[in-house]
Amino acid sequence: MGMESSPESPQPVRVVMQAVGGWIGRLGRIWVEGQIAELNRRGSTVFVTLRDPVANVSARVVCQASVLAAAAPEPQAGARVVVHAQPDFWVARGTFSLRALEIRHVGLGELLARLDQLRRTLAAEGLFSDTRKKPLPFLPTAVGLVCGRDSAAERDVLENGRRRWPAVRFEVRQVAVQGDRAVGEVIEAVRELDSRPDIDVIIVARGGGSLEDLLPFSDEALVRTVASTRTPVVSAIGHEQDNPLLDLVADLRASTPTDAAKKVVPDVGEQLQLVEQLRDRARRVITGGLAREEAWLAGMRSRPVLASPLREIDRLAEQVQGLRDRARRSVSTALDRAGDDLGHTRARLLALSPATTLARGYAIVRRADGSVVRSAEQVEPGETLRVRFAEDGITVTAGEKTGDEGDE
Repeated sequence: MGMESSPESPQPVRVVMQAVGGWIGRLGRIWVEGQIAELNRRGSTVFVTLRDPVANVSARVVCQASVLAAAAPEPQAGARVVVHAQPDFWVARGTFSLRALEIRHVGLGELLARLDQLRRTLAAEGLFSDTRKKPLPFLPTAVGLVCGRDSAAERDVLENGRRRWPAVRFEVRQVAVQGDRAVGEVIEAVRELDSRPDIDVIIVARGGGSLEDLLPFSDEALVRTVASTRTPVVSAIGHEQDNPLLDLVADLRASTPTDAAKKVVPDVGEQLQLVEQLRDRARRVITGGLAREEAWLAGMRSRPVLASPLREIDRLAEQVQGLRDRARRSVSTALDRAGDDLGHTRARLLALSPATTLARGYAIVRRADGSVVRSAEQVEPGETLRVRFAEDGITVTAGEKTGDEGDE
């Protein structure tokens, strides 16, 4: 419940401080994790400034030298520790501190376990998925570089990048790359470069170091910031064996800062050589195609139909003439055979014709009804008969029957 007060009846400072001390006292003992920024000894009392590993927040820790010595090896400035402390408020000065009862080192195994848990959590959210990674531009106009102040990583990226393509422009943001201020400064630099439309790609580079030194680049806030950028981000942290979480969320991982420069900036010499190779290849393809077409055209022109068109006409005329002569011969032969057949048929008809028989001196005797008389028995005496000769005929009257007189 809040304290009652008004402009007419304000609370004295001592009352307010005592109330604050009471509220803080009710917090009870608590385990606190942080990094030792400063450590001062005054007799048997040790004063420690404990900073948050991510945010720029610190707290004063007071403990006995025996408590510090119990955490063997004795912690030094820069160490990550866990402190079991009692919150304390000094009413006379209005200052807050933590009275340490026990101090423990944060072990490497514990750090790795926390990083592994954070890695699984972020992977489950899809922050490490290849589908969300953005492709790097072929030739960036401007490259943002986030690195330590006067660091070897900066020199490696700038020297290799400018050697490969001198026209590339670098926007360098020098930040703290370890310690309690590293995460905030790197996040701010990445966001500032990402907000600029002229920056085509961002490189976050740092040289090698221990696991503790590279912890800022596994911070969840930094990982989420890189995941939300619109500009492709290249991670070049430590060496090949180092694998902070920033490598997993970045659009491209480089093993070293030098490797980052090679992957981001194309080599002008290699590109010119590639262009020359492609030009030679195109020239060979075009030349080969033209040569094939010329050979085909020459072959077509050398064909008789194109080399001498009139000769082909003459050949076809000769063919037509030959076919016409063949047709004539065929028709003539057919007519001759038909004429011969007709002559033979005609001769057979003449041989079988009664007129031919009559021409040899025979005659045909017919009765009045036209029937042919074949025997004298068929004729009555006095009957009129017609006798047919080869050229003409006569009418006769039958007389009496006589015997056969034979041929004269």
